Amino acid sequence: MALTPLLLLPGLMTDARMWDPVLHALSHERLVVIGQTHVADNMAELAAAAISNMPDGPFAVAGFSLGGYVALELCRQAPERVVGLALIDTSAQADSAEARQNRQRVIDGLVSGGSSFADAIAPFPEKLFHPAHADDPGLRRLLEGMARSVGEAGFIRQQKAAMDRHDRRDVLAKLRGPALVVCGREDKVTPPERAQEMAGLLPGDVELVLVPDAGHLTTLEQPAAVVAPFQRWLAKVDGRV
Repeated sequence: MALTPLLLLPGLMTDARMWDPVLHALSHERLVVIGQTHVADNMAELAAAAISNMPDGPFAVAGFSLGGYVALELCRQAPERVVGLALIDTSAQADSAEARQNRQRVIDGLVSGGSSFADAIAPFPEKLFHPAHADDPGLRRLLEGMARSVGEAGFIRQQKAAMDRHDRRDVLAKLRGPALVVCGREDKVTPPERAQEMAGLLPGDVELVLVPDAGHLTTLEQPAAVVAPFQRWLAKVDGRV
């Protein structure tokens, strides 16, 4: 049986390393492409760039947080090519007015020089991690390292893309391949209610997983709880190709 090509999309201020637990569990025979979510300041360009990096034919896509927003835009642009969708700690809704204002405030501080990049990313560990993991030195170093690999300019582009994105709940209702929706039970950024909403809108074979003792970064906080359903999802996707 041929293994479906897989596109993985990281989130805000993260890179390929946030997918490491999943990557380690995948067969070496599967083509895996890690997309970039910091190279453009709008969803349409990010999705088009990701599609262009995939071989001709069908593929599966998994998006974390901001990567999930890109994945949904990708599904809008090329629905006939997506045979499986995994959404990890993300949302199909657009930003609220308050969220857009908060993002703009961060951007303005960086552009004006009123705050440094270090200042801008300093609050994120407490926002993203479950309290049990917020002080883990290894996880904090990893998050900081990923943020610095994205860089200040990439971070600003990501914030602009996120704040200007459209509501994509209509896209979910049109998808037909196997789907996986994962969310940390204590996710404060995209709470479980968003995951439950997405799972309810997806019309096909959907598995919803709410991960205990995890915040927004479930793949790093509770990797085993993400890897197992991810493997089940891919097995279903491969059976369709």
